[in-house]
Amino acid sequence: MRFVSWTKNGTSGIAVRRGAELINLEGTDFMSILEAGQQGIERAAAAARMGPVLDPAGLAYLPPISKPPKIVCVGLNYQDHADENKLKPQIHPTFFARFTSTLVGHEQPILRPTVSDTLDFEGEFAAIIGQPGRHISIEKALDHVAGYSVFNEASIREYQSRGQQWTLGKNFDATGAFGPDLVTADELPPGAKGLRLTTRLNGVTVQSANTEDLIFDVATLISTLSEAMTLETGDVIVTGTPAGIGFFRNPKLYMKPGDVCEVEIERVGTLRNPIRDEKQ
Repeated sequence: MRFVSWTKNGTSGIAVRRGAELINLEGTDFMSILEAGQQGIERAAAAARMGPVLDPAGLAYLPPISKPPKIVCVGLNYQDHADENKLKPQIHPTFFARFTSTLVGHEQPILRPTVSDTLDFEGEFAAIIGQPGRHISIEKALDHVAGYSVFNEASIREYQSRGQQWTLGKNFDATGAFGPDLVTADELPPGAKGLRLTTRLNGVTVQSANTEDLIFDVATLISTLSEAMTLETGDVIVTGTPAGIGFFRNPKLYMKPGDVCEVEIERVGTLRNPIRDEKQ
């Protein structure tokens, strides 16, 4: 199934995508569906067979999960991106946190902040946790995944490199684009492996990779994180970006107002965001 979160005229909700239509699911929310596991998915499927079709006029997309308990991102998880950083092969995943205040939905603007023009693109795919757990084995890790979505982990490079940690440069408001669909895990290959990932800036391809090329796959990321923390229902793991980012280009290629950035992942969908300046 394919779930979306939406808002219209001050009302918000969730829907199931059926072809070109969005079927509204009334009287529920996505976290409740996830917490109910497979039964929740089955109930949502039954409700979608009878639910009303949403009128798309005036409808806006929200991130599939607007306030996930945790957003954990992975750095340097494609070898070609590690190579352009001139780094040795990774022996352990590099994790850092994003916060919910950074999230924006499909077709919503990513904001270039007033303090810097070094707004860079990072096309990635995200895994969303359904079943919570701690000390999860690699063999059981994918059982904890509810589904997958698309993420543009836009970064302010100037601030990312100001200190020894990346946190500030990765957490400017309205820089974490997420969506539009959350595709349940049963619709995709295990771990979302073997899917083409493409990032386009103004229609020009700037990143092209395959999710098969992750250094640390989804199962490994889940198992490793769960050594330290309980993974909760609704947690989002953003799995890393491939080579091609603007920072390593000559000349550097940063996003600016008027640009449009798209991240497309085969069988998952296309996330599209215009770039705007933050208001003074």
